[in-house]
Amino acid sequence: MQSLAHFSSLDLKSITRLTRANPTRFLIQCASVSHDASNPTAAQLPAAQSSRRYEWQSACAILASKVVSQQQDTEKSAAVNGHPSLNLVPLNSSALPKPLTIADLSPAPMHGSQLRVAYQGVPGAYSEAAAGKAYPKCEAIPCDQFEVAFQAVELWVADRAVLPVENSLGGSIHRNYDLLLRHRLHIVGEVQLPVHHCLLALPGVRREHLRRVISHPQALSQCEHTLTQMGLSVAREAVDDTAGAAEYISANALHDTAAIASARAAELYGLQVVADGIQDDSSNVTRFVMLAREPIIPRTDRPFKTSIVFAHEKQGTSVLFKVLSAFAFRDISLTKIESRPHRSCPIRIVGDADTGATAKHFEYLYYIDFEASMAEPRAQNALSEVQEFTSFLRVLGSYPMDMTPWAPSSPQH
Repeated sequence: MQSLAHFSSLDLKSITRLTRANPTRFLIQCASVSHDASNPTAAQLPAAQSSRRYEWQSACAILASKVVSQQQDTEKSAAVNGHPSLNLVPLNSSALPKPLTIADLSPAPMHGSQLRVAYQGVPGAYSEAAAGKAYPKCEAIPCDQFEVAFQAVELWVADRAVLPVENSLGGSIHRNYDLLLRHRLHIVGEVQLPVHHCLLALPGVRREHLRRVISHPQALSQCEHTLTQMGLSVAREAVDDTAGAAEYISANALHDTAAIASARAAELYGLQVVADGIQDDSSNVTRFVMLAREPIIPRTDRPFKTSIVFAHEKQGTSVLFKVLSAFAFRDISLTKIESRPHRSCPIRIVGDADTGATAKHFEYLYYIDFEASMAEPRAQNALSEVQEFTSFLRVLGSYPMDMTPWAPSSPQH
């Protein structure tokens, strides 16, 4: 476990920054940190950049829950080799902070304490609703990027993350599948959320006055045919988040722009629902996974699902057939199989000794979800056999299936 003193020199492309959105909610944003030796010292930094250092200190203070912070806004942080020192409290002989122990950084909260769950977006996002369904009464922590939600869990700012991985209309969210490989978090559950899209605009704005519709790319694709049938002659523009689109319209008083988002987003940001239920299909469902620092112990007393990713070095379908046969022979049902180009080794060059010609083939990673628990011998035997044919195999998680009865989407409040 890294000490808090090491956070000031983390070699990360981005770090998390906590900003108070209101007295009871934090917004985690991504802030780039440059370690170039030519950077100015702390004394020369602009006020805004100095403020970011204080906010990062606040984030560290939150991690050390037993540290008592005093006079945070009035004290200046000293710089050591261009990096801020982490003097979280003024030193005095009567109230020195105690060193952190493993009990202070427990992976799961103690009984009765509130779970902190990170999600991508702003309040009113479907991911926030999914976090509430997965963990009722949790403290939902909004993050401005998927990457930041992963880091929030890794850096102990959050206990869990709830992130979308696929939608019944738009398909897989490939960004999160890539991040699952980049990070070492574990899937500990899933939740399926019916999605009910609404067309939102400022109060008093009529449909024929709209010239632009903004939303997340997935939401735009899920409402494409409905928008066309409505006869709207509008430009469609992608943004990072559905609720963020509603927030943007409200903050900038855009009378010619509408957002595709939830009814809850309309309530939060003072917008009116111009059209309700505009998704192309009422059976519009997004599947989210819950991520944690530690895996859960697989069980056999309820339906479980296991997610894996693998790669193989040999070209052709024979290896893939053998892998799939390992599950078929044991009567294990697959719920998902998808290939993605191998980012670290995208191309394989194959030479022909007779002609001297070469061919280029894509290297692929294969993602598979199957209905079995890793506590079952048949699942263990299947993966042992799969391992014989693969050059890389990783279990992303073995977790309870979401057995909630399905119902068509309805307005989400």
